[in-house]
Amino acid sequence: MSAARSVLLIVGGGIAAYKALELVRLLRKAGIAVTPILTEGGAQFVTAMSLSVLAGAKTRQALCSQEDEAEIDHIALSRAADLVVVAPASANLIAKAANGHADDLATTVLLATDKAVLMAPAMNVRMWQHPAVRRNVERLIADGVGMVGPDEGEMACGEYGPGRMTEPQAIFEAILARLETAPKPLARRHVLVTAGPTHEPIDPVRYLANRSSGRQGYAIAAALAELGAAVTLVSGPVALDPPKGASLVRVETARQMLDACRAALPADAAVMVAAVADWRPSVAADHKLKKVTAGAVVDLVENPDILAAIAAPGPQRPRLVVGFAAETQDLQANAAAKLRAKGCDWIVANDVSQEGVMGGEDNSVTVVTAQGGEAWPRLAKTQVAAQLAQRIAAALA
Repeated sequence: MSAARSVLLIVGGGIAAYKALELVRLLRKAGIAVTPILTEGGAQFVTAMSLSVLAGAKTRQALCSQEDEAEIDHIALSRAADLVVVAPASANLIAKAANGHADDLATTVLLATDKAVLMAPAMNVRMWQHPAVRRNVERLIADGVGMVGPDEGEMACGEYGPGRMTEPQAIFEAILARLETAPKPLARRHVLVTAGPTHEPIDPVRYLANRSSGRQGYAIAAALAELGAAVTLVSGPVALDPPKGASLVRVETARQMLDACRAALPADAAVMVAAVADWRPSVAADHKLKKVTAGAVVDLVENPDILAAIAAPGPQRPRLVVGFAAETQDLQANAAAKLRAKGCDWIVANDVSQEGVMGGEDNSVTVVTAQGGEAWPRLAKTQVAAQLAQRIAAALA
């Protein structure tokens, strides 16, 4: 199962909530992205911090959170994942879902989602056998909600019978079965991605460049393709294999990259990861410069601003334009200034002062929007790519 698959996990109230932590671990081990929602009842048994650490993603709790609503509204959240899972599903949560209540984040998401829902009930045996609960479960099944369990066994209260939440491994297997047929969230979307450095020739054997490896851009292109997007990857010179599912356009210079980006439009989103050279020699020599002339002053002229060009208002502007900013200090302030200057929607600022980030396997990023910045922990570039792809899918939902 690839990282393209994603689950929105609602953790209901009850002692069985502790099993949700193991379920998250199993899903993440399988490469499935998890976004947790912790109900008020669930928070009596597990913490948001525990879920966030295991999921590698922020745990959401409040329906009316100014911070969360600025990042991603509950409608987009309900539709960004491939599958919504409720584990444990308490009698109260089942009743609210069956009757269309929407008085907290969990029930609002369940009412707003257009994705498949899988519930793992957990409650006392007498509650499970109560006619009201049976009616609610039958109504949810009739509405297309899947049920896994409950199992029969000893309860935390000391009673024995049906009502015990199914073990995480069985729920995990049920999730895998559902995900095999789940539609991908970026199906029928076209996304433009740029990656790598540009090489600006001084003469036939020398050029101006930077240390970009292209790994982050290639990982993002792969993650978007795995979510179902048609991806056009415009890449500067890098020693990487083309990402599976992406259409690769190879270029060398900034001007060639801009031409290729314009030719790839229209697109639903553009993710401009490439480390484009700001300057180029005004004239590239047509022969190798000898040592006697190599020390001479090289006249530089400014390269085109590809991010600003793609983000400029007009009929071909993508709905979402994401820029990248490599920074060594004042990360968020510099990124916010770039956001305003370029006219894009998000800036992903990466701290290249950290050892191993520029050209390495990891990245440390802050996602900056008009509403502020969200710092992510240091992650593998593939994990950054997966989380950013999920966020893009939510924005385009």
